Order: sequence, then structure tokens, then C-alpha cells
Amino acid sequence: MSPTTKDEATAEGRSPGQDGSSLIERLAWELPKAELHLHLEGTLEPELFFELAKRNNVTVPYADVAAIHDAYVFEDLQSFLDLYYQGCDVLVTEDDFYDLTAAYVRRAADQGVRHAEVFFDPQTHTDRSVPLAAVVNGISRALDEAESAFGMTSYLIPCFLRHLSAEAAMTTLEELLAFGPAFVAVGLDSGEQGNPPSKFTEVFDRARAEGFLTVAHAGEEGPPSYITEALDLLDVRRIDHGVRCEEDADLVKRLAGEQVPLTVCPLSNVKLRVFPTLEQHNLGRLLDAGLAVNVNSDDPAYFGGYVADNLAATAHALGLTATQVVELVANSFDASFLPSGDKARHRAEVVRVAAALLR
Repeated sequence: MSPTTKDEATAEGRSPGQDGSSLIERLAWELPKAELHLHLEGTLEPELFFELAKRNNVTVPYADVAAIHDAYVFEDLQSFLDLYYQGCDVLVTEDDFYDLTAAYVRRAADQGVRHAEVFFDPQTHTDRSVPLAAVVNGISRALDEAESAFGMTSYLIPCFLRHLSAEAAMTTLEELLAFGPAFVAVGLDSGEQGNPPSKFTEVFDRARAEGFLTVAHAGEEGPPSYITEALDLLDVRRIDHGVRCEEDADLVKRLAGEQVPLTVCPLSNVKLRVFPTLEQHNLGRLLDAGLAVNVNSDDPAYFGGYVADNLAATAHALGLTATQVVELVANSFDASFLPSGDKARHRAEVVRVAAALLR
């Protein structure tokens, strides 16, 4: 399923949200929002995939766009990652990373994103002998242009691949230090099974000592104990996914009490079979339990929707109220690494736009 853009909706003779129960969808699209869980490599749409493959003379195993979409059926996280890493092979030059990022920025701005904290996987590229400078410079150039073109600010967060060794992560951290001012934090992603956060304690200790904030994927595929490890051993400021926290009542109480943000990605969770259907997702229950959850798109080219698509689909599936949708969006700014004054400014704008739509 491809996300519907504003232009596509207009071409069909309607505005986003004007197809029945319009209020929730209009809120999802029109509220200014922050996106905090987005993998740049996961925004590689099939059309750009083919364009870059041709540009770089990379042979790909798909005949056309339809064949790629047919391949987007996943049994679990690892089956997705196998395809995801294969797709990265077409990303070779600085211009490739610029084009990838610029395409994401246009889609995100169209869906109301005013601030993005963007993940990328340096090891996925350096292990293919792509220079780290090409990756960082291409991404940074497009993100810098996003502010003047769309009023969209951003931070960049390199993530270590947890299926690789802690030694490899430390080597990557050393390489990243040369680009230190380009990053606000470091993260941890890839397959959780058998790769607990504790494996990377020394790497994250070093990263924090160098002035980086920290985040980590935990409690999506891995057990609730991975969330606890990420908090206690990696000292993370927020948990990416975290939906399996519900299996541990004491952990839920802790997350609510400490207001630890969870960057939840509902369409991704369904696509990777964390939940059988969107109607069975636990985001509504987590919100009711007082957790600081927000909605993001994860790898939207693979999972069928960008951030407004995720928010609208989830709100409809779970029967969320307009007030809850506004809360989720406000939470996204609260959970960001923006200065407090910028958070307050964005929150005020959320309230203003919500009031206008709810009149």
C-alpha cells in the first residue's frame, strides 16, 4: 500500500480526511508533528531504488516496482532486515544519500512533520566500502536544506547494528567522532534476538562520555527485560518500539512514572507480525496507562505509510478520540531532543491547530 499524498487526494477531488470520518484524518495530517523513529534507509521507495540501481550499475533481483511490492511480505523482523540490507546496495555515492534524504523530507513535510530525528546505519554502508563521509555529507546536505525549504528542523542519529559485535560498534563510534557535531545521539537497532542491550554497555558508556545522548530499540521482538537493560545499562533517553513492556506490569508502572518516551511504529508492528492486526495493537492501552507514547513510521517504504498515515490508520483502528490524537502528537515534541523553548513553541502550535480543526 502506498501512502496517499495531499496532491493525490486533491487529484481525487477530496482533501485528506474528507472521505467520511474526516476529523481524525485531518488531525493526523494537519497537526504539526515530530518524527523520532525513522530509518532513512527504510524510506527507499521502489522508484528511487531502480533509479539508483541504474545510476550505479547495480544488478537487482526485481523486474519492476510490482515485483518489489510483492516481496514486501515478512514473517518477522529478520525476514524484513534481509530485504532491507539488500536494498541498501544501491546507495553508493554522496548524491545517492542526498537524493534518498531529500525524497524523505518532501514526503515528511507533506505529512506535517516539522522536526525529525533521523536514524541511519553507518555500518551497513562502511562494510560495503562506502566512505562514511559520503553517507554523512549526503544526508546532512539534504537535512540542512529542509529547514529553508519546508521549515523542518532535524537531528541525525547513527545507530549501531546489534547483530554485529560490540568491538565493531566501538570502531564505528571512533569513526563517527570525526563528525561529532553532526549528531545529537547514538542508537541501537537491527535484530533483537540474542543481542541484548547489555552487549553494548561499554560502547554506550563511551558515547555518553563523548557528549552523545542515547536511544535504543528494545521490546519489539526482544523481551521486556531488554527495555530494562536499555534504561539501566545504556542510560537511554527514550525507547524505540517498547511495545512488549505490557508483558511486565512493574515495567509499565516504571515507564509511566518516569515518563520514558516510547517511539511506537504501528504499521511496522503489524507488517512484522508483532501484532496480528492494527485493531489488536496495544498503543491505546499504553496511552491509557499513562505512558509517553508517540507515533512514527519506522521504515515507511516497506511498511505502507509515513507518519500521518500511521497516525490516521491507528486512530481509526483503535477508535482513538481527537483528544488522544492531539496527545500523541504533543508527546512527539515532548520526547524530542529539541531545546525546551522549541518544544514549548511547537506544543503551542499543536494546540492552536487542534483548536482550529475542532471548532
